[in-house]
Amino acid sequence: MIANEVQLAQSIPIQPRPDWEDKWRLEQRAFFRLLGELLKSHRGQYVAIHNEQVVATGANLVEVALCAYALHGQQSIYVDLVDEHPLEAGRIPHYREPAANS
Repeated sequence: MIANEVQLAQSIPIQPRPDWEDKWRLEQRAFFRLLGELLKSHRGQYVAIHNEQVVATGANLVEVALCAYALHGQQSIYVDLVDEHPLEAGRIPHYREPAANS
């Protein structure tokens, strides 16, 4: 029976998963492309970008993100602060305990 289940699982066609990072980068580039206009209309606000368009705005990053996800589902959406010099995306270091000496 297990062999049949494995064979069945192998015969299921697998849909290619969209590359979420590429989608996120596309939305990030759209944000910077739109930044000039956004500075006129949304300075100091957070904006969510989806399909290269502003889909949510507000003063709180988390609320803007949740609003965008509620409207468009869990997918790559870029959220950033509209400012003259937005922060660069960066890596947040992870806390690690040193290994115990043996």
